[in-house]
Amino acid sequence: MRGHRARRVALGTVLAAALAGCAGAQPHRALPVLVLGEPSFFPTLEAYAAAPIVGGNLVEILLNGEQIFPAVLEAMAAARRTITYAQHVWEDGPVARDVAAALAERCRAGVGVNVLLDGVGARGMPAPHLELLRRSGCHVAQVRAAGEDGVRRRNHRRLLVVDGRVGFTGGSGVSRWWMGNGRVPGHWRDTDVRVEGPAVEHLQAAFAESWLQATGIVLGGPAYFPRPRRPRGPVYAQVVRSSPVAGTRSLYTTLLLAVASARRSISITNPSLVLDGPFTGALVRAASRGVRVVALVPGAEDGVPPPGGARLRALDEAGIEVHAYHPARLNARTIVIDGVWATVGSLTLDHRTLGAHDEVNLVVYSSAVAGRLEQAFRDDLRHARRLTVDADRRSVDAPRPAGRDAR
Repeated sequence: MRGHRARRVALGTVLAAALAGCAGAQPHRALPVLVLGEPSFFPTLEAYAAAPIVGGNLVEILLNGEQIFPAVLEAMAAARRTITYAQHVWEDGPVARDVAAALAERCRAGVGVNVLLDGVGARGMPAPHLELLRRSGCHVAQVRAAGEDGVRRRNHRRLLVVDGRVGFTGGSGVSRWWMGNGRVPGHWRDTDVRVEGPAVEHLQAAFAESWLQATGIVLGGPAYFPRPRRPRGPVYAQVVRSSPVAGTRSLYTTLLLAVASARRSISITNPSLVLDGPFTGALVRAASRGVRVVALVPGAEDGVPPPGGARLRALDEAGIEVHAYHPARLNARTIVIDGVWATVGSLTLDHRTLGAHDEVNLVVYSSAVAGRLEQAFRDDLRHARRLTVDADRRSVDAPRPAGRDAR
């Protein structure tokens, strides 16, 4: 009886929140009944994502700066024709100097290098880095944020594609804060992914879309989109992007459909959990059908308030677990569903920005890749504390210290 009452309270909160909606997003009033693995699942996800699910990919999960930056620098050094690189955050430090030097060296070697920076997130880029890139022959452009507050229409994508054959995406930026193992106070805990195979073509397409919007230049030809697309591994993958300029909200719909398909488990890691009514409702309905839903968010000392008040109550009373990560600043953006469906990318689960920023996520259909992410999730939970309205009222309601925003 108590469980049914709690769910009614949670659903009432959800319906009230739904009136606010998702900023700039198409309303989602009803979702179909989907099951992972059924014949209709792939076509449905492809239809709403406007992106194909392609096989033959090799996908490697990279945890934190200690794995991300060596792989990125190795790929850059191996470039022979082109490098396309979109970065949301660029600040001074050893990592930034290494990335600038690697890109400049390839430019001098005759590789075509296009670097796209967000005008707000990369405003801390040291002038000598920019001068080095341009002096070496790299083409550097910035995405200017629309709106006086610099929040709307920002390029939040992190992308690296080398020779059209090796791609990276995730949540990391270029800064000393991303160095280390994700357990160091003041540094970032993050997750990226390295990809080879047909999916790289679609990562390149996401960069080309942003580059066209920023510069008016159309990228194409075999240097950027080489053929044939030979299989590199066993993984089916899909590159899903959203862009308010292009008028697409595909990533939001894709996540809702995936949550609606869950039957056993949903594991969410994200620097924000400010959800709108439809997304909260999808999670609550998943929990009501017996799905274990667990979310990992930043701790209070991160300077980013964990869910509190009505939002936390709706999740808590529905049986959805929310845990706060404490050793470092949490910036990873991953979701794993039923140990098979998984996504890594740039999307922040905040209804205020879901329809405002250019985003890109890689979705994979692989028990091996999903298992790697689930293991990382379990490891992170060992360094987290569960938030509940009753037990943690003081920590939920207390004022939050100032700190760096989620990147």
